[in-house]
Amino acid sequence: MNTPSPLPDQKRVGMVSLGCPKALVDSERILTRLRADGYAMSPDYQGADVVLVNTCGFLDSAKEESLAAIGEAIAENGRVIVTGCMGEEADAIRAAHPQVLAITGAHQYEAVVEAVHTHAPPSQGPFVDLIPQPTGLKQQSDSPDNYVKLTPRHYSYLKISEGCNHSCAFCIIPQLRGKLASRRIDAVLREAEKLVAAGTKELLVISQDTSAYGVDTRHEERDWKGSPVRAHMTDLARELGQLRTSDGTPPWVRLHYVYPYPHVDKVIPLMAEGLLTPYLDIPFQHASPNVLKLMKRPANEAKVLDRLKSWRETCPDIAVRSSFVVGFPGETEADFQYLLEWLEEAQLDRVGAFRFEPVEGAAANALPDPVPEEIKEERYARIMEVTERISAAKLEAKVGRAIPVIIDEVGEPDDDGDIGATGRSQADAPEIDGAVYLRNVPERLAAGDIVTVQIEDSDAHDLFGVIAA
Repeated sequence: MNTPSPLPDQKRVGMVSLGCPKALVDSERILTRLRADGYAMSPDYQGADVVLVNTCGFLDSAKEESLAAIGEAIAENGRVIVTGCMGEEADAIRAAHPQVLAITGAHQYEAVVEAVHTHAPPSQGPFVDLIPQPTGLKQQSDSPDNYVKLTPRHYSYLKISEGCNHSCAFCIIPQLRGKLASRRIDAVLREAEKLVAAGTKELLVISQDTSAYGVDTRHEERDWKGSPVRAHMTDLARELGQLRTSDGTPPWVRLHYVYPYPHVDKVIPLMAEGLLTPYLDIPFQHASPNVLKLMKRPANEAKVLDRLKSWRETCPDIAVRSSFVVGFPGETEADFQYLLEWLEEAQLDRVGAFRFEPVEGAAANALPDPVPEEIKEERYARIMEVTERISAAKLEAKVGRAIPVIIDEVGEPDDDGDIGATGRSQADAPEIDGAVYLRNVPERLAAGDIVTVQIEDSDAHDLFGVIAA
């Protein structure tokens, strides 16, 4: 993140951002607005006039982490404003930390900015006052040139909607973030275009349910470059596939939080053509029809296996990642064994597993037959063994191949003058998947470069190689 030198007496804001990438986008938008209002960003507690803590409230463990972060900010700075998903539980926050200055909920941007103005009024000097200040966060979200980024310059999250229309038994996201609220497709595409023009090489499309984009607006049409486009995942994917970086190549475009609705099949050919990154993040959560029913999720696991096969026939390099919950109330050993056998057949590329945690306000808390903690741990160990074995075999199959890799970090020369680098393949999203470790890279290599790498070795999660000659 580029942070301009602060002006004399300029108020400074610190930010602690917790939770998912959607919350990170919220943090970026808040900081962007505050910078437009004359604030400087502080990289530490000591230099901040006020500290914002953007909380996560999805699981009880996340709430504990959020409360701990608030406590640390109070201890280190003393002037703390809380926002984000856990902000919906203001009483719990104030019970633990009565010193907080203000509390707002998820994506309540204007309320956060107002709280900062109240507790650390901007001290704009005469030169700043002469600059027209943007009004409203929507304008900022479409202006990457002035946007505060909390990710490296070469990749950016593109949030297309807020909220969710599902009522999964284990989840309280609709209570925290509301029902689905899709952004206008022309605004989304304009933001994507400007991000790519500003140097973004990889766009990560995020929402609570990417496949449902535009359902709430009846897939309204907007004009984009002289043609109508619908607020629909397939139209969005097609148009994002037309973007080009400064060197004329398509940026990597990853689709996250994709529910496997039938229209998802239509984006696979775009991946085969190289217009979208061959990667789908699908939150399956389980495979047993019994558990899926208890979770209030669609039980179409058999059809999904057929579609995975079809997707791989169309785009052999497609990588599918997912996450699964073990120990959900009512999950029997037979249900869990069904999940393991399904995973053996599905051969997913990347898998995360989570032990079920009760969340205050979730319907699952009232279900009978809770799974004892020791059985959750045993099942978690078993699913990780299976998925690590599958991952290791899939990565081993890439040894000897030359694949595209985006560079995230370039190291310093070692004692022999050799330079290493860390990057990601098209099968690896930042922060959640594996990495590609490179040896003997040239000094000119920089973060954001996309290079062809000859893969020399692998383990259960990562690849190792050298830039192809």
